[in-house]
Amino acid sequence: MTAALPILDDAALDLLFREARTHSKWQDRDVPDALLQQAYDLARMGPTSGNCQPLRILFVRGAEAKKKFEPCLSDGNRAKTMAAPATAIFAMDMEFYELMPRLFHDPTARSWFAGKPAAIEETAFRNSTLQAAYFILACRSLGLDCGPMSGFDKAKVDQAFFAGTSWRSNFICNIGYGDKASLHPRNPRLDFAEACRIA
Repeated sequence: MTAALPILDDAALDLLFREARTHSKWQDRDVPDALLQQAYDLARMGPTSGNCQPLRILFVRGAEAKKKFEPCLSDGNRAKTMAAPATAIFAMDMEFYELMPRLFHDPTARSWFAGKPAAIEETAFRNSTLQAAYFILACRSLGLDCGPMSGFDKAKVDQAFFAGTSWRSNFICNIGYGDKASLHPRNPRLDFAEACRIA
């Protein structure tokens, strides 16, 4: 009989899910580059279809990058993003399939996508979104707080940061140490009976 896998204790589940919140205000604390790399090294282990790994991340941190980023943000997201220690632009590489001969055990995997724009778009979007979610959970596991959002001009971001590349923006996420005193009460979640069915 195969032994059961260990499970996370309540403290870990609280950190990742039950007590974790989306933050808009931040403590004046830096997020070291090494911690962002540690979060990525955890997140990259999550599954993607065909191990395609289309997520690419640009971390906006410095004054020059923030100045270029600011006009791309919606009015409601501008101030909190400029105040965040770091902002991840979660992007998708629209030529992810070029790496599949190295990443996947089937040597024909590149041909599943090359010259097939609909398949490229669907796969890149779905899997980069999955990977970004893994990254958010990885950040939480390392004691960081996150504020994911989609209130920005994707065309402006792509022009400002990804012109001449195969990267395209998906969504953004502020990262740092949240100011817990500024949080409003948690909004409700759907319960299992409302959101799920077992067939």
